[in-house]
Formats: sequence, C-alpha cells, structure tokens
Amino acid sequence: MTPRISLLIASLHVLLYLVLTVRVVLHRNVHKIGIGTGGDETLSRKVRVHANFIEYVPLGLLLLALLELAAVNTTLLWTFGIALLVARVLHAIGLGGSAGYSFGRGTGALLTFATLFAMAAFGIWRFVVGAMIVP
Repeated sequence: MTPRISLLIASLHVLLYLVLTVRVVLHRNVHKIGIGTGGDETLSRKVRVHANFIEYVPLGLLLLALLELAAVNTTLLWTFGIALLVARVLHAIGLGGSAGYSFGRGTGALLTFATLFAMAAFGIWRFVVGAMIVP
C-alpha cells in the first residue's frame, strides 16, 4: 500500500519548508549575515519560524504516514494533514510578522498541538484495537 495522502501532504509541507528556507537565505545574503543572526531582529524571527517548523512537522508527518499505513479512515487522514499544514502556515505568518502574540502564532501553535495530540491518540487507539483483534 502506497501512503498517497501522506505523500501529498508531506510534499506540500516540503514546499512550505523551502519557502521558509529561502526567506532566511535571502535575508542573510542581502544583509551579509553568515553565522547566527547578527543581532538582526527580523532575521531572528525568520530563523525561529524555520526552526519551529522543523521542530514539529517531522513528527506530524511521520504519524500521518503511519496512520495511513495502519488503514485509518481517509477522512481523518485528510483532516489531520490539512490541519497540520494550515497550522504551520498560520504560525509562520504570525511569528514572521511579530515576535509577540498574534492570531496566527497563537492559533497556529494551538492547532499544531491539537493535531499532533489527535494523531497520537488515534495511533494509540489503533494499536489497542489491533491488539484486541489479534488472538
């Protein structure tokens, strides 16, 4: 079985990752900042957005693929995948615009946590149900 839903969702996340990466690289090139952030507040935010993406997305995509391989309902898979993508876009926009609280940052973080929690809960549930079925 090819995990087609998680493949598409992962591919879309990679495109977002590349956008976030290019933002950091271009800022570094324009302002001639090699290592670190050089005290540049805007670059610090861009680096944080990029790093935050990397801190949460891999676990989410791994869970999504494993849930798909475990034959979880496709509607749930689409919901989880799209929710994670929307969450990360909101978070990137929110944190990218301001180091303080913003709707995008707060909502993106909350939706990321809720999506990861829901996927983990379904993964545990799927394991328990599968264990009960096996003689």
